[in-house]
Amino acid sequence: MPTVTLLGTRLASPGTEFVYEGEADGCAGCPYRSQCLNLESGRAYMVTDVRENAQTLECAMHDDGVRAVEVEPTTVTANVPSKGAFSGSKASLSGPCPYVECPSHAYCEPDGIEFDREYRIQSILGDPPHETCHLDRSLEQVELDPTD
Repeated sequence: MPTVTLLGTRLASPGTEFVYEGEADGCAGCPYRSQCLNLESGRAYMVTDVRENAQTLECAMHDDGVRAVEVEPTTVTANVPSKGAFSGSKASLSGPCPYVECPSHAYCEPDGIEFDREYRIQSILGDPPHETCHLDRSLEQVELDPTD
């Protein structure tokens, strides 16, 4: 079920994905705090609809203001250990990776997923985008469900 929240007008379009990071310093004293700060910190969301006829509200954090949108938690693409990785099983990330130039780095340390938790695998996407893992890990690229 969608949740209505406020989002910066530049991000307020269906299909936009973001990770909600919680309250910022500029949120203190804002009259719209309860409508804005109603998501789970660290979770990935996708905009499913923009409320029509809703006015743009001033915001200390978004220079073009904010609009009312509907969002839903979304899956996160990640690399997990290949062993035991199949649709419906649970998996966790292998751990931090210092190789930030690797094409898989964003999938080995994805936003919206914690290292010390297990998540249900929604689907298997296949091989990660790297040719060789510098940490010698055998990985599979999957869609993880952070809501489980």
